[in-house]
Amino acid sequence: MKLALGLDLYRGATLEVPVDQVRAAEDLGYHSVWTAEAYGSDAFSPLAYLAACTTRIRLGTDLAQIAARTPAATAMQAMTIDALAGGGRVIVGLGVSGPQIVEGWYGQPWGSPNQRLREYVAIMRKVFAREPLTNDGTEFPLPYTGPGALGQGKALRSILHPAGDIGIWIGAGGPKNSALAAEVADGFLPMGWGADGESVYGPDLDAGFAARGGRPDHFEVFGGVSVVITDDVRGTLDAMKPLTAMYVGGMGSATHNYHRAAMARRGFPEAAERIHECWMAGEKEAAVAAVPDEYLEQGALIGSPERIRGQWEPFTQRGLTGLIVRTDGAEGLELLADLAGTRDLADGVA
Repeated sequence: MKLALGLDLYRGATLEVPVDQVRAAEDLGYHSVWTAEAYGSDAFSPLAYLAACTTRIRLGTDLAQIAARTPAATAMQAMTIDALAGGGRVIVGLGVSGPQIVEGWYGQPWGSPNQRLREYVAIMRKVFAREPLTNDGTEFPLPYTGPGALGQGKALRSILHPAGDIGIWIGAGGPKNSALAAEVADGFLPMGWGADGESVYGPDLDAGFAARGGRPDHFEVFGGVSVVITDDVRGTLDAMKPLTAMYVGGMGSATHNYHRAAMARRGFPEAAERIHECWMAGEKEAAVAAVPDEYLEQGALIGSPERIRGQWEPFTQRGLTGLIVRTDGAEGLELLADLAGTRDLADGVA
């Protein structure tokens, strides 16, 4: 089981990168560190900063929103950071976000997100391969010849040569984009894998693997886990509920909320609907109260080190190849490194 560190920098009004925590994760043998974006700090800039502060931990986006940049621009950023980092360290996790952000923040049409994501990956692959950049698709026609064009676009190839292999992973919660991840990407970042992730997402992934002729040997599936070492399990669960209620109830519209859909897919459809109804009605306390403890504990390790050790084994039997750990400080990182055996691997590298 690979371990990774997840950073939620994008949620803050100010930006502080926890360099010491990232270095601790690197020393403990963590595979990667991941950043995200919404409509605040971007996902790539902190990785460039961390490239200068670390030596081997991989640098990933979970997720970079495809409406934020053209596929060529995302490929340029990834190659630039990877060159600064020494090559072979960058992973680009891509996601479609939701229509409120896509149309309200980026000013892009929601369009056909599955087709858009498919073309996005294909174009990035061409940039990395330094092929002449052409695309016959409807979402990103290249060279562009549509309204306003001069007709002088050229099929260019990247001046910069990749410093190493750059992975492309897809983050998704619904069937179509989950299957697309298995078909065209190097890894999958599910929106809430949970205890029954294989039964929920497995058929989608199998369909995607079948379309590409089988599962690649190095295809990764990284789920998430929050780690809180505490004597107050009840208080910790209660403290987690407001953020979950906000995402499930209010992060999206009545028709497009992937957090709500993911909760429903994981076996909590009634709770998801109740949270949404309460949040939309302005009854936020009722929405928070409707978040099930069981749902939270499927993605969290909470309690004393002894309690967490007792909960660890089921997490290794979910069909995941890695866990993205979210925790404060270094104690939780160290505990999971011991449980997963990554500290021993790190000592071997050192």
